[in-house]
Amino acid sequence: GMLTRNLHKTLKKQKYQGHCRYHRETVLDLHPSISHKVLRDWSQIRSNITSTNLVYPVFVTDSPNTKNAISSMPEQYQWSTDKLPELIDPLMEKGLKSLLVFGAITDPSCKDATGIMADDTKGPVYRAIKYLKEHYPELLLMADVCLCQYTDHGHCGIFDTEKSERLNNEKSLDRLSEVAYNYCQAGADVIAPSDMMDGRIGAIKDTLNNNGYRHVPVMSYSAKFASCLYGPFRDAAHSKPAFGNRQTYQLPVGSPSKSL
Repeated sequence: GMLTRNLHKTLKKQKYQGHCRYHRETVLDLHPSISHKVLRDWSQIRSNITSTNLVYPVFVTDSPNTKNAISSMPEQYQWSTDKLPELIDPLMEKGLKSLLVFGAITDPSCKDATGIMADDTKGPVYRAIKYLKEHYPELLLMADVCLCQYTDHGHCGIFDTEKSERLNNEKSLDRLSEVAYNYCQAGADVIAPSDMMDGRIGAIKDTLNNNGYRHVPVMSYSAKFASCLYGPFRDAAHSKPAFGNRQTYQLPVGSPSKSL
């Protein structure tokens, strides 16, 4: 159509300005946004909001046979994988099409400096995704990618040393990309990084593109502020920082222009 013709004109025009490679990748990256039936349905122009175009967050824990109440979120729970049908079956009867999976580690001794349980094959998110993909193949499965709920320090990346107060952005990107890749192997349909490391979307996309997962879209939390409003989430995911705060890598609350 007209959009396609105009896009090709843009490609041709900018080919000699050193930008052709960028625009070709942009065109190819349209494919992930329509790689799943639910995503294609969401791409249609509609003005109504129903249960079919909402995403339900679910907090999965590493403890078996568990349904733990989240004190700061009334009527919300942490679920073990074996208990998920109790949550999901009624929601699907109401039209639910998508879940966003978060992990919650209940045993502090399982946490370390690099968040090893984030993508361990016996970890909560990896196991939940494999279970959900097998038992609910029609669902669009989104996987939250962060390290805070899996690290012993409770921050979203990796530090240079134990005594460091600054995150190492490059090490953090490598680890986050590794987690994203392993979630794709488990069966995630969408990767949703919430860490706010500089350059994480490009790093994750490069890893996925180079390892057979170009079709998997990345949904970024592009504007995440260092706010106490995340308190209930930190309760749900057991992700409170053990020291300091996240003001050096999440956006200042009073700077909305940085979110654009």
